[in-house]
Amino acid sequence: MSSMQELVQEYLEHRRKLGYALKVEGAELLRFARFADEAGECEPLTVELAVRWAQLPRHAHPIYRARRLDMVRRFAKHRALFDSGTQIPPNGLLGPSYRRITPYIYSDEQVEDLLDAAAQLGPQGGLRPHTYVTLFGLLASTGMRISEALGLTLDDVDLDRGLLQIRASKFKQSRLLPVHGSTSHALRDYREHRQRYHPRAVTKAFFLTERATSLKYWRTNRTFTALRRRLGWEELGCARSPRIHDLRHRFAIKRLSLWYKAGVDIDHAIHQLSTYLGHARITDTYWYLSAAPELLAAAAGRFDNFPCDESGGAT
Repeated sequence: MSSMQELVQEYLEHRRKLGYALKVEGAELLRFARFADEAGECEPLTVELAVRWAQLPRHAHPIYRARRLDMVRRFAKHRALFDSGTQIPPNGLLGPSYRRITPYIYSDEQVEDLLDAAAQLGPQGGLRPHTYVTLFGLLASTGMRISEALGLTLDDVDLDRGLLQIRASKFKQSRLLPVHGSTSHALRDYREHRQRYHPRAVTKAFFLTERATSLKYWRTNRTFTALRRRLGWEELGCARSPRIHDLRHRFAIKRLSLWYKAGVDIDHAIHQLSTYLGHARITDTYWYLSAAPELLAAAAGRFDNFPCDESGGAT
């Protein structure tokens, strides 16, 4: 009889061959497998075992527990193909496993304050201030994911045509991203600083550290957190503090707001926005219509002005 760890490893190898990274899910499932093996419960997999493991973190958020059970549920569906005695946990047994976080929408003034604060980073006269001003400005002006921006290489930045090549981003999707002329100008200026400070940099990463290495997310997030504290954004009275990712939300909501004000056909334009943002599903882009009160108000106002026939029905 195979151990649960062997069965999970086989499952992960199978899924990864199909293109799934499974970094977080893989680690969680291996923890489940070790738990099952230590308990002497391998096959068949039971609902009781899955629930017992999912609820182990006593003080964890219910959504985290439900997410752990969902991971085992997907594994159980796979195992059921080979072992008819496998029990598949019912969907939603521990409640919802996903909840969208209400986005924090930066004002124009806050974006300016962030860039001003980044410009004051040390060492003065070094590359670091230029790096963070350009990076945060790029995120605010394009709505790129932070991982996409940090993944840019010199070859990906075509400033003659004003295009950025996003390679194998979320869901393994790649796309071309046109940018505004002002954004191209800022990127060109940064590239010149990059070349001046690190003319012999080995890495082709577009954004560099002071040591000429590629800029990593953990370092970027640590710097952003320090700037957020300096700006007093942790005492705004919000449910949570603003994040780097909220710059992407701001871009999407601002773009939709401008379209509403201009009378643009949103149902047509939102497909363009979805492609630009790299969303896998159009519903992910439509979510923004309910994420901001001003967009809901704009949508309601347009509906109120929608022509109706004498019976009250839409024409």
